Amino acid sequence: MHSTKQSSTAVRDQGGAAKTAPPGPPPSRGRRPSRWLAWGFLAPVTLYLIAFYAYPLFRNVELSLREYTVRSFVQGGAPFAGVDNYRTVLTDPAFGPTLAHTLIFTAASLTFQFSIGMALALFFHQHFPLSRTLRALILVPWLLPLIVSASTWSWLLNSDSGLVNAALGVVGIDPVNWLTSPGWSLTSVIIANIWIGIPFNLVVLYSGLQGIPVEMYEASALDGASSWQRFWRITFPLLRPVSTITLLLGLIYTLKVFDIVWVMTRGGPTGSSATLATWSYRLGFGNMLPEFGPGAAIGNLLIVMALIAGLVYIRIERRQHLR
Repeated sequence: MHSTKQSSTAVRDQGGAAKTAPPGPPPSRGRRPSRWLAWGFLAPVTLYLIAFYAYPLFRNVELSLREYTVRSFVQGGAPFAGVDNYRTVLTDPAFGPTLAHTLIFTAASLTFQFSIGMALALFFHQHFPLSRTLRALILVPWLLPLIVSASTWSWLLNSDSGLVNAALGVVGIDPVNWLTSPGWSLTSVIIANIWIGIPFNLVVLYSGLQGIPVEMYEASALDGASSWQRFWRITFPLLRPVSTITLLLGLIYTLKVFDIVWVMTRGGPTGSSATLATWSYRLGFGNMLPEFGPGAAIGNLLIVMALIAGLVYIRIERRQHLR
């Protein structure tokens, strides 16, 4: 049988020289259909990203680099302005306070949303009776449209007929002008945004807690670790990847929050609760003479801030993997 195999692999010509067998059939081209199939699956996603992300981003950058009026916005022909719109925004006296409001609004919202969401996730992780029902009820603010939530809080914080001032009056505290006072308007929209964002943090952090092995808690309990030690040494380190992505998504969402602030205070009074998002909208659509260029420039500044946050997240993740 060995000689048969040798004779099949080599053929002797008339001169006695060994001649290799002719090559077999060409490799199958069955990979091409699978490759085209893969591109077919990617095509809808690619078209979606181009239509709803790439083109609007390009259009916004183009708006910020030209001097658009209502007429040129419709008919075209806006003159090139370079970075003049960015210079106009950065040198505007309202830029400093508005940026400060945006940072305070974002930092306060993220801090309380994450802290309360973590506490509720740990609470519901105990799996007590009716825990599922209560967890579902807490998700209601997250499921409601933002305009509905903002209108609800506007009614609750109304100076004359709001339930919050009515409750304060019961305990002997004078009514507070939550929405019409420069000292309280920003606090009011922060409270509403915290209430809306807590369910998201609860859902994500609770899912992360489900992935921590119960044996680790049992072993630490046998070693005599307290509840705080178990949280700080086991729960918090193992939840770090989930916590990081939760804070990143919350940061990106909070930076662009517009509906809540606009419905509740419209950025007022006297700009005391204005953020970069509401300022951009006011410049582009809230004036008799719209300033599309500066409004688009503010929108691009928000995008840059979100990109910086994303780069910081990627850097943190790389350091964690290197460890």
